Amino acid sequence: MDEHEVDALIARVNAGEAGAQDALFATAYPALRELARTRLRDGGGHAGGLHTTQLVHESYLRLARSQRLKPENRREFFAYAARVMREFIVDTLRRREGSGAGEALTLDTRIEGEQPQGQDEVLKVHEALASLQAVEPRLAQVVEMRYFGGYTEVEIGEVLGLTERTVRRDWDKARLMLLALLR
Repeated sequence: MDEHEVDALIARVNAGEAGAQDALFATAYPALRELARTRLRDGGGHAGGLHTTQLVHESYLRLARSQRLKPENRREFFAYAARVMREFIVDTLRRREGSGAGEALTLDTRIEGEQPQGQDEVLKVHEALASLQAVEPRLAQVVEMRYFGGYTEVEIGEVLGLTERTVRRDWDKARLMLLALLR
């Protein structure tokens, strides 16, 4: 996938050009599938009935409903897509928890060697990230981009206009704060 092509498609979507959104998702689809695969713990197939394809398609629908894409470039787009996927997974967990139905959905939400213990732990991680967002928005953004988006410290720095060293410090601080919030 050509980074410049994706950037151009995002600009066309943001300008409201007809058909640009479909072209963007067609171009980004393989990378979105890979991103979804990494979000689901079962090695890319499915987890608790939620499949990679379902996660990509549901995320596409949520992104498509927005009036305007928020990201301005490829990196921001995939960070945004990772956030949408995380929100869909959490919404799915909450629906299942409320209804008592469905199989357990297992995600890899390890932070510094901590292994989640089912749906409750996943929801706790989501709530801790929301709390972090309220007090330290940049730290939460670094976590979303690194953990949920799979970006390197260099890529995060480029998107946020930070040095790699600052991103590394933010990541370390965010992990400590999240661990404290989870305990």
